[in-house]
Amino acid sequence: MLHHFKLILGSPVLRLMAVLVAVFGTTVTGAGIYQSLLAIQIFGFTDGQLSIMLLIALFVSVGTSVGVGIVTDQRPSRKVMALCATGALTLGCASVWFLPSKLTFILTHMIAMPLCGTLFGQIFAVTRLTSAHLPQSDRDGVMAIIRAAFALPFMAILPIWGLVMQSGVPMTTVYPVNTLLALSLVVMIVLWWPADAQAPWTETKSALNFRHSIAEMIYPPLLLRVMLIGIIHSGSAIAGVIIGLQFAEVSVRAEADTGLFFGALVAIEIVFTLLIGQFVRVLPRLLVIALGALTYSVFLFLFPFLLGSGWVWLLTIPAGIGGALVYALAIGYLQDQLGSRAGAGASLTALQRLASDGLSASIFALGTEIAGYWLVGILAGVAMVVATLGLLWVERGRT
Repeated sequence: MLHHFKLILGSPVLRLMAVLVAVFGTTVTGAGIYQSLLAIQIFGFTDGQLSIMLLIALFVSVGTSVGVGIVTDQRPSRKVMALCATGALTLGCASVWFLPSKLTFILTHMIAMPLCGTLFGQIFAVTRLTSAHLPQSDRDGVMAIIRAAFALPFMAILPIWGLVMQSGVPMTTVYPVNTLLALSLVVMIVLWWPADAQAPWTETKSALNFRHSIAEMIYPPLLLRVMLIGIIHSGSAIAGVIIGLQFAEVSVRAEADTGLFFGALVAIEIVFTLLIGQFVRVLPRLLVIALGALTYSVFLFLFPFLLGSGWVWLLTIPAGIGGALVYALAIGYLQDQLGSRAGAGASLTALQRLASDGLSASIFALGTEIAGYWLVGILAGVAMVVATLGLLWVERGRT
């Protein structure tokens, strides 16, 4: 682990990526995590309307991420795309800050924030390019630490949000804070992101045009693997939507409990993310991902039954451990499907989100229609287990 930290600290580009992803993660701890509560409790949307908004945001996010991935594989434009992403987030959050309404909420959460999501893929694409000369175990270790930097604000900042809101501060305070954070991202990218023409990494540019690049990504064996990884990720997407809503059903301090629960969960996740190198030394990467997915599903199955009792806080353990094993390695698994072409690898991550968020929106709509939030989590757990078994079967003989 220390070796991987030294690799990051010794590279100006990797240091920048770690800082950028941490600040980006901080923005998600605000308007991202509290999105469902903001939509329903503050702006007055229904569960059905929220499902539709999540689905539209998904297609915007996937479409832009795939497009950005293909374009950056064909021509130097990573810095420009990163500035477009952070500029969109700045304008979106500022609009809800100064002109709070259903319209600005929709524009921000369905367009601006999904557009900014392309920054996540670009950060990991640059990380992959910068660490391309390293052995796979070191690449996985570096990627895990960068992923842990994204999760760090969920441990450090999310509990603060919970306590602040418990004290009476309006939930909409997340928007001015996110506006300032987005501006800081813009400044850092302008000042320190390497110019595309002088980037200190070697990039294999794609010889495929846009149509052929799309055809490559939807090649059935590849697409199946991407979709299965996406379904595995749907568990965390569902958790991000329903945990706050379920706490609101049983607690008068839902905002505080939501923040504290996610903070404890992510603290455990970060610890095990930093230990990921120890896991891949003794187990193949895919088996570690499968172990993490099955562990996370235990959390989803038990959460509705333990909600309302003190035992629910113990579920941060399987959630944190399972999340770490999946998230730390799944990005590298997808990127390696297309070799050294990091932009295309980032596009695969976007397609994975299509499966993840698309299934999440469908499960949310189905579960709330039939029984309520408790069924949503159980259905997500079932989906994770089925997808994990499917991935192990597809990769049989390669694990």
